[in-house]
Amino acid sequence: MSGTAAAPDLGNLALSRKEDFRTFATAPRPGRPEPLTGAELAALSPPARAAYNRRRRVWHANLGPVRTPQLAMLHEDLWDIVDSNLQDGDKTKGAVAVDAFPGLGKTTAVLAFAREFHRREIDEQGVLTSQGHERWPVCRIGLTGNTGMKDLNRSMLEFFGHPGRERGTTAQFGQRALDCVLSCETRLLVLDDLHFLRWHHSSGTEVSNHLKWIANEFPVTLLMVGVNLADKGLFTEGGTAQESVLAQTGRRTTRLGMRPFTISSEDGRREWRRLLLALEQRIVLTGAYPGMLADDLSDYLFARSTGHIGSLMTLINRGCQRAIRRGAERLEAGLLDEVKNDEAAEQARRDLVAAIERGKLTSRPRRTRRKAD
Repeated sequence: MSGTAAAPDLGNLALSRKEDFRTFATAPRPGRPEPLTGAELAALSPPARAAYNRRRRVWHANLGPVRTPQLAMLHEDLWDIVDSNLQDGDKTKGAVAVDAFPGLGKTTAVLAFAREFHRREIDEQGVLTSQGHERWPVCRIGLTGNTGMKDLNRSMLEFFGHPGRERGTTAQFGQRALDCVLSCETRLLVLDDLHFLRWHHSSGTEVSNHLKWIANEFPVTLLMVGVNLADKGLFTEGGTAQESVLAQTGRRTTRLGMRPFTISSEDGRREWRRLLLALEQRIVLTGAYPGMLADDLSDYLFARSTGHIGSLMTLINRGCQRAIRRGAERLEAGLLDEVKNDEAAEQARRDLVAAIERGKLTSRPRRTRRKAD
């Protein structure tokens, strides 16, 4: 047997388990495949070409995250909040809710932050606590529409692999989860897909009360991620008795968002161009060329994605996969026309396409338009 450990399969991870989250946080990211010319690609043996194409498939499926202005701003705010939450245990720590529409990259951005936080804490304090326990700086769990207090507690125990996660009462699960957090010196608790909860049903009220208990008793920054959390009632002030209960969590919660890219201003058009230029540098196709995205496909890609980075990344990823299979080895409008994107982007593109075709809208900054003229 070889003495070299196999690289972890990052496509086979469940981030709701601590060992998998550690792998996600600490494993080296796959290296960019070396770019080849068309002649060099054709000269590869069939096995070598298959291996090269597989590396490119994995690479294009994981092009992000891109450090966009939106991601950078969110991370700055999160560092402010997390680093200011170093109060002693008798003081309640502020919580965070990242509340934004789908397709804007909020989960990707939060996971990138959680990865950086995990690495920083381990680098500064080591893999073991002063009591000899494993240090797990981050606990990340996902919620479902049926999540109640007991389910939430059990999910935390599942993350830590606690042997008492199968049997017990809600209160017992909660105390075991608290013991795990204290022993492992967890400092960031990420609750993803918070919008799946039915806030105006009993389970939503129970979980809201439970979030308050966590904020009071757990020495963690509670980082919640969801869609339309304000409409769900998380930040409600006053109103019905149920809304008042929910508002107790909102009173201690800082709401952060992520905006889509827009092209109604010159600053917005420059932002969009910088994003496309950054993506051009990552694409590994033998026929790729400078300006393939930022010049020749700028308006097209904005119309197809409506400025949502999630839709853009999906379209480019799928387009690269098709370009490799077809042997086209470059992205063009004709090829991308055959690639399906998410339904929301497809429904919203029509008005944008019409405005662009009439000359009423463009994604290209003035400087690049002058060069083209």
